[in-house]
Amino acid sequence: PMYLFLGNLSFLEILYTSTVVPKMLEGFLQVAAISVTGCLTQFFIFGSLATAECFLLAVMAYDRFLAICYPLRYPLLMGPRWCMGLVVTAWLSGFMVDELVVVLMAQLRFCGSNRIDHFYCDFMPLVVLACSDPRVAQVTTFVLSVVFLTVPFGLILTSYARIVVTVLRVPAGASRRKAFSTCSSHLAVVSTFYGTLMVLYIVPSAVHSQLLSKVFALLYTVVTPIFNPIIYSFRN
Repeated sequence: PMYLFLGNLSFLEILYTSTVVPKMLEGFLQVAAISVTGCLTQFFIFGSLATAECFLLAVMAYDRFLAICYPLRYPLLMGPRWCMGLVVTAWLSGFMVDELVVVLMAQLRFCGSNRIDHFYCDFMPLVVLACSDPRVAQVTTFVLSVVFLTVPFGLILTSYARIVVTVLRVPAGASRRKAFSTCSSHLAVVSTFYGTLMVLYIVPSAVHSQLLSKVFALLYTVVTPIFNPIIYSFRN
């Protein structure tokens, strides 16, 4: 199961990096243009994949919890059908959540400045350019961000709390080190990914400048996907 989830994580990150990076590089080389439809499409695909990753990371934490806390029952609890069901649910959840946000954004009118102060079409830089009242889209996005970031993150914290309690019952030594090392890669990825997302979408007031916002966005769009294969390769 771990490698099934890792394969999906790798494929997902290839997709959402490919959604952002080519246009970003074009913008570095020249003044890049994108249509409103293209911009909303980029936002929808990227946002859906990022949300799906939140769910997938929660599924991976649940997998580690079962492997460490219920090792003898693990093959039964994480059978092929259940694994595929979790993966499909993670992918579908991401696209269903962001579809509502994009529908609300598509109803906004853009009649003023057409310069996006960002390297990809993100929510806040687009809302700033809207001529119509964006409050419904803003409130909806905030509520969905809180729910669909904190719920998977809460599941991850619960899984690791149970793991820590179980591991501490094991006599100190190789077994305890092996159990913690099994989770270290996932914890490193979760810390970087969730940390930047929460700062940008749940507590945007913590980011005081547009430049800082771009730096945080760069972390989870480019830097994290580059380092994830290295992190997992070292641990394996």
